[in-house]
Amino acid sequence: MPSFDIISKVDAQTAENAINVAKKEVVNRYDFHGSKSDIDFNKKDLVINITTENDMRLDAIIDILISRAGKQGIDPRAFDVSKEHYASGPMVKKEIKMRNGLDKDAMKKITKAIKDSGLKVQAAQMDNIIRVSAKKIDDLQAVMALCRKEDFGYALQFDNMKS
Repeated sequence: MPSFDIISKVDAQTAENAINVAKKEVVNRYDFHGSKSDIDFNKKDLVINITTENDMRLDAIIDILISRAGKQGIDPRAFDVSKEHYASGPMVKKEIKMRNGLDKDAMKKITKAIKDSGLKVQAAQMDNIIRVSAKKIDDLQAVMALCRKEDFGYALQFDNMKS
């Protein structure tokens, strides 16, 4: 029986490469000349810590980071920028987590959308992945198209296709 997995993961090495390119751009940009801006990446926990002087520079660094990650093939939805920044003396700090894996709410939304589509497929939740199986590969491809069309708030990948 053909099947595939719906996952949401970020390659840590690709993320580190994108962050290093963003660091170089921040150092070389004219509007950051003389600033004390810093980007740290915790590769183990996939957390990015940004430290700079004001909100304007913080927003510019986040834009640079997301655009460079996009050029490396990382979906912008992989960055969780919802956490507010905070002041630490004269500096502004922000912690950005990279989403790795689907949470329970997102998995429920995706499986509900698949079941409501009327396709003859079975969707099973396993840890932080969703396994979709069907008798026909065409039905699986229709599920992939459905997941690409709708926005679930996560960067979805389709992995482990078996026929």
